Amino acid sequence: MMALSLTKRADVFLLAVPIIAANIASPLVGWVDTAVIGQIGDAADLAALALGTLIFNALYWSFGFLRMSATALTAQALGREDKAALPLHLWRGMGIGFTVGLSFIVFSPLIMPLALMAFSTSPALNDLTSTYVFSRIWGAPAALAGMAVQGWLIGMGRTRMVFIIQLVLNLVNGAFSILFVRVFEGGLGGVAAASALAQIAALAVALYGVRDYLRLDLKALWTRLIERAGLRAYFGLNRDIFLRTLALLAGFYWFNEASLRAGTEVLAGNAILLQFITLAAMFLDAFAYLTESAVGRALGRGSRQDFLRMLYLTSEQALGFALALSALFFLAGPEIIDFLAKDETARAAAKTYLPYCALVPLIGLASWQLDGVMIGATRGALMRNAMIAAFILYLALDAILRPLWGGHGLWLAFLGYYIARAGTLMLGWKGLMAQFHAPASTPTASAIDA
Repeated sequence: MMALSLTKRADVFLLAVPIIAANIASPLVGWVDTAVIGQIGDAADLAALALGTLIFNALYWSFGFLRMSATALTAQALGREDKAALPLHLWRGMGIGFTVGLSFIVFSPLIMPLALMAFSTSPALNDLTSTYVFSRIWGAPAALAGMAVQGWLIGMGRTRMVFIIQLVLNLVNGAFSILFVRVFEGGLGGVAAASALAQIAALAVALYGVRDYLRLDLKALWTRLIERAGLRAYFGLNRDIFLRTLALLAGFYWFNEASLRAGTEVLAGNAILLQFITLAAMFLDAFAYLTESAVGRALGRGSRQDFLRMLYLTSEQALGFALALSALFFLAGPEIIDFLAKDETARAAAKTYLPYCALVPLIGLASWQLDGVMIGATRGALMRNAMIAAFILYLALDAILRPLWGGHGLWLAFLGYYIARAGTLMLGWKGLMAQFHAPASTPTASAIDA
């Protein structure tokens, strides 16, 4: 059994680097698609590509619980040295992801009109977007099943494999995008088909990487997979993480809505600054993922000492990256803004609020790390309630501060949102500590593996 090693600073760094690389590589798929379509298409094609990509991002982000639960449950099983549970979590996550992806294909004629209702589009743009979506949707089963496999790999500490999967995804997507669009003149449908094939290829590589856990007694595995108590606990956990994710998305939606209400130039400037936050997340999420694995493993062993040691090591390095990112934003932010935008009003707004944005890595670090802690401990109900409460507090702060100070109040409320996320999660700290004294047969430790 491969052990997850997070006992030294070097271990943490070597495990984090492949995740950071994979996170940085992830947006490349969209960039390649945009570059390819930008060479042969017009503004309508690019708009349809942007809308289609947004729809898929929303769908896949909403099912991020497939990765999170796989990471936590696998790490806990690894900590307990429960070899039988490892393939169980792999197969269960893959099966649910593949099934959900198939349902996307089946119900896509219903999903598309509903998704497009959220945008002010023309019939012609709707048709172009539909062309993209109906071609790319065939990759949904592989994409969602792949999310579960990657979560399982992170739980096992095999972060290099996660990077290899992402690398294959980008290489295959780039090659087929050029082939389908430039050679076969497939247009938007060709780009979408390339993305679908890339997701299938990435899943194939992922399955090869976990092949040793796929060769087993399927009859015995099936008995465990359909066991009622285990399924009830598994779906309960994923339901809570799903609701937590929706509340998180609602917070970012409101930030954009509040930006629009503050003025078009504020919205444009904040759109630029959100790219800074996305960059910070690429780095800091890596340590949150490792925290999930570390906490799960320590909880599986019932070792509070290991938990505190691993949390210290991952948080220490996350803090170092947060400080570096904040310094980068403060010092180089104006030049980055000038590179990203040509409109002077957007540049001016972004530079006005840059100091607030630069504080996000430092102020948000605790919320990122505590998310990792509670995911690793499978505290789904706590995460759900904490995120909903944080969102309500954020709305209250925004209602008070934005009317008083405009865009400055908007950003102060947004920073308060990160503090509220960390504060509400800390309310579960005492209960988390109690889990280390819970008998092994209690739901906190092993009900989901039953």
